[in-house]
Amino acid sequence: MKTTVSIPDNIFERAERLALQAGRSRSDVYAAALDEYLARHAHDEVTDALNRVCGEVDGNDDAFLAATGRRVLADNEW
Repeated sequence: MKTTVSIPDNIFERAERLALQAGRSRSDVYAAALDEYLARHAHDEVTDALNRVCGEVDGNDDAFLAATGRRVLADNEW
């Protein structure tokens, strides 16, 4: 799909440099950036993924695993 958006010149220039350095098209760089942004802000998808992981380790009484999980959750902004 084609679309038109306005972005600040400095962001455009940085994206152009990245595309050139990586040998990627401008469209590919913008699509990848938007995909990453959406993934980071899709809280339901994150929650679903965490629920799947918790379901897989359910019943595991590993103290290290529990402590690590609590630390990771505490260190992240929801």
